[in-house]
Amino acid sequence: MRHRLFIPAATALLFALAACTQDELADNNRLPEGEYPVFIHATGLSVEATPLAAPSTRAAVDGDWQGVTSVALKMGDAVKEYTVTASTDFKSATLSRENDPYYWTSRDPITVSAWWPFNNADITQMPAVKVAEDQSKLADFQNSDFISAENRKVEFNNPTLEFTHRTARVTIELKPGTGFTSVAGATVSLVSLSADNGNPTAIKTYNASGNTYEALTAPQTVAAGKPFVKVKLGGGTFYFRPQNNVVLEAGSRYKYTVKVNATGLTLEGCTIGSWADGGGESGAAEDLGYIYDSNTNTYTVYNADGLMNIAELVNGGKTDINITLDKNIDLTGKAWTPIGTDYDNSYKGTFDGGGHTITGLTFTTNDEFAGLFGWLNRAGTVKNVVMEGVQITSNQIYGGSIGGVVGSGWGTIENCSVSGSVSGTVYVGGVVGVQIGGSITGCSSSATVKGTVDVGGVAGQTNSSATLTACYATGNVIIEINPKKNIAGGSLVGMNAGSSLLACYATGNVTSTGSSTGYMHIGGFLGNNYTTVTACYWKNNHEQGIGYNKEGIAPEVTKVDGSVVTWQKAVDAMNTALQNAGSEWRYELKGALPTLRKQ
Repeated sequence: MRHRLFIPAATALLFALAACTQDELADNNRLPEGEYPVFIHATGLSVEATPLAAPSTRAAVDGDWQGVTSVALKMGDAVKEYTVTASTDFKSATLSRENDPYYWTSRDPITVSAWWPFNNADITQMPAVKVAEDQSKLADFQNSDFISAENRKVEFNNPTLEFTHRTARVTIELKPGTGFTSVAGATVSLVSLSADNGNPTAIKTYNASGNTYEALTAPQTVAAGKPFVKVKLGGGTFYFRPQNNVVLEAGSRYKYTVKVNATGLTLEGCTIGSWADGGGESGAAEDLGYIYDSNTNTYTVYNADGLMNIAELVNGGKTDINITLDKNIDLTGKAWTPIGTDYDNSYKGTFDGGGHTITGLTFTTNDEFAGLFGWLNRAGTVKNVVMEGVQITSNQIYGGSIGGVVGSGWGTIENCSVSGSVSGTVYVGGVVGVQIGGSITGCSSSATVKGTVDVGGVAGQTNSSATLTACYATGNVIIEINPKKNIAGGSLVGMNAGSSLLACYATGNVTSTGSSTGYMHIGGFLGNNYTTVTACYWKNNHEQGIGYNKEGIAPEVTKVDGSVVTWQKAVDAMNTALQNAGSEWRYELKGALPTLRKQ
């Protein structure tokens, strides 16, 4: 079956001649006028469904001729109403007209059209498909179906007319997911529908059986990313947003199996098939992996595809959206493009990881800005995210800004941690490549960081009004010295030229290879320093905490020797400084090294 294959539920309508034989026919194709009326034998709309009793309304939606009392039949320019008499099993019917029927006038093929329902005020026009807004009652669901046979050639010796459904049939099967033990009592609607021809933009579905819901729609396309299935259950409202356009074609049935979770809807499967059974090929309506709340402009992400799709949204111009994670995200095997690839589409919203872990972020790039985020705008915030096992490599030979969380940052970065490896050339840091303004607070990195110029465990460079508070680095820093560049590298920050650095520590070893004709400033804590440093500590392979300190700056950077200066003394001093600064962050010593908590 082709993708989105049109598989109509068809009706074979057989034309027969009343009270005539071949011997009675004229010698040529012409037949005597008014002597051979047209009767129609109609087989069922489907071989499925044998109803127990005929309701007062049409049930052809279920695959038979129940409830169809008449059809409009067009031959030439004339349109007449033909009566439908169904068989006892409703799988066939006779279409006839007692007064003024059509007549065969020759044995030549004729062009025939027929349709149901029709407008009694003007039977000559096939009405546009217009379904009921509320299809929760069986009659309204059934009466929303439209059938037709349009401009079909009918042979005299093989008078067959094929009917098709003019609507699309959508079936939703609900299953309880996380946070629900049952989906009983749910209300299911289809939304974001086309209003063409006066159709409703939302349809309340019919509870066909158990946890299965159905609706009939006019043929249309529901755009990717729009809410399509709406479920109300247990006081909550949940939406399913397809990843691809949903093309609803006449005569086909689209069956979705959807799990209802406390955090939203997830798609288990989709099939496109015949009207009766809904079987057939898998459909293209994939789960977007996120839920959108229009009231808060917030996208809640619950899987890797969702985060990938969010990146596309931001990079496509939606730079101010808010993003939250409600699940751990595994990006293993995913081709990652950073959120906010450059200044023009820098991220301006709030990204809240909720303490969840993103694993498997692995990519190699020649782009200038690389990380989970490429460029964070001064209006943007990234917080509460754990980056585990990142493998980021930038081959940008002219520079770049490379970080585990943010490549180039102007905004707010808080409570983020990174493990793995981050490698680039200029401005390379475990958490952020370069922080031009804003703040980095309560962040840590155990990643191995490698670069040539301005390389640090937390940040490659801080600049302008940037502040760095309550951060630490335990990963090693490797400096592959560019022979023609000025070099700055440290276990915490390569070049510290922001407005302040408060209560931070670093323990990763700092090593370098090669030589340079420029300045080489490498320290156990900072490479270059141009601002005030308060209550900071280091312990690694370097005896010198700061490679270069601007004249007039009197920083407080102390090496932990384990005897005179212990980690407990360092914790006490850092916490005092944080308290004096009005910070909510505090260190605690429960293991070999201090860790952070927010009060």
